[in-house]
Amino acid sequence: MKKFIILIIALGLVIPTMAQQTPGAKQTEAITIEGATAHLGNGEVIESSLIMFEDGKITFVGDSKLKIARKGKVIDATGKHVYPGFIAPAKTLGLVEIDAVRASNDEDEIGDFIPHVRSLIAYNAESKVVESMRPNGVLIAQIAPTGGRISGTSSIVQFDAWNWEDAAIKVDDGIHLNWPTTFKEGRWWAGEEPGYQPNKDYAKQMEEVVTFFKNAEAYGKSTPKEVNPAYAAMKGVFDGSQKLYVHADDEKQIIDAINTLKSNGAKEVVLIGGYQAYKIPEFLKSNNIPVLVQYTHNLPTFDDDDYDLPYKLPKLLVDAGLMVAIQNSDAENFQTRNLPFYAGQVVQQGLDKEVAVQLLTGNTAKILGIDDLYGTLENGKSATLFISKGDALDMAGNQVTHVFIDGRTVSLETHQTELWKRYMGKYEGK
Repeated sequence: MKKFIILIIALGLVIPTMAQQTPGAKQTEAITIEGATAHLGNGEVIESSLIMFEDGKITFVGDSKLKIARKGKVIDATGKHVYPGFIAPAKTLGLVEIDAVRASNDEDEIGDFIPHVRSLIAYNAESKVVESMRPNGVLIAQIAPTGGRISGTSSIVQFDAWNWEDAAIKVDDGIHLNWPTTFKEGRWWAGEEPGYQPNKDYAKQMEEVVTFFKNAEAYGKSTPKEVNPAYAAMKGVFDGSQKLYVHADDEKQIIDAINTLKSNGAKEVVLIGGYQAYKIPEFLKSNNIPVLVQYTHNLPTFDDDDYDLPYKLPKLLVDAGLMVAIQNSDAENFQTRNLPFYAGQVVQQGLDKEVAVQLLTGNTAKILGIDDLYGTLENGKSATLFISKGDALDMAGNQVTHVFIDGRTVSLETHQTELWKRYMGKYEGK
């Protein structure tokens, strides 16, 4: 028995640990970042900046030429770039680890109308996928469920925490609705016509949404003897304390969704996807609808679309005067680490680089309702930021050297970096 115990201990010393890096300790010493090009997240840039923060909050943002006493530890970032932490909206990060392992997948629950399902309590703060976001500057995300007609309730988290309670920035921020599609793609394996066909059930599915909203609104105005969790969870949508995130892409979908939801009591509506939103910008502006536009590294949906429509879509919406941020809810979770490069793609389509940074920071924070503390580098806001050797929107330039979340120094080690070091050592030793 004694030999067996010794063997187990020895194996524990040999086999590398696979757990997430330990969350950073609370900031106890002031930190000063000097000399970096600061991209503030509001469209402004300071070429040679001075940024100071303590107790997790930014205390100074300005020009490094100013004669101001530096506080605490000084980081010389001359020639480097500093950004607010990038924000990934409408993702299932931390809800699914391995798609093929059902026990690790909590992104979808049984039922079509389940607004009372809360994604936050299923969030895994020790996910290796979540951990891999930080080396690219993605430090915050909106964790949202998927599936059904109303998928459930999302929450916003930061990526340096022991558990979901520690991770939470904004709890139950909104409810996610998948609007019925006007067209369905034929499933050849099921004997259906190939290509896109009109959805014959569209009117019926839309009426189901209307009926649910009417019942939920009536429930909220009554004093029911029995609690209906689904109806009760809709209260925030009607009083404006929660946003309604509607996933829709084609022009008719978007118009029907906004008109129907607004007329049935929804106060704050955000469009997610918006593939054809560029066709109806005035309609969206008149209804004060922000857009979390789909990711740019994609192919056109229809044969008669411009070949570069996904690349330039965010710019088309920005140029039309809409409040826009980039999301990639349709892509695999691990692709979220490419969020900076989606914005970089839009720069290549002619969008100003600082505006592109806003699509990942200031604009996203405003749309999600966390701009009081996150999204920009300003006095009094959270010290959630990172330093990169080069342009963070460029794959070659995005080389993150320092990450801070709420002032805490965050490790950049991940499962991927461990493997990289392991195999680089293998080849360097030959």
